[in-house]
Amino acid sequence: MALLVTATFGLVVWIVLWALNVSGFDGLLLAVAFVLIATAVQTVAPRLRRDR
Repeated sequence: MALLVTATFGLVVWIVLWALNVSGFDGLLLAVAFVLIATAVQTVAPRLRRDR
């Protein structure tokens, strides 16, 4: 669920940046970075909880 919310947020950021005349590719890279960070957090979080 968190990954879907993050992907939606990234899409919104990409559209807003594109509307503000920022390069569409730059906005897309930022959206992809959000999704990659969320994926990494979802992957690592269970291991961190288990170690405690």
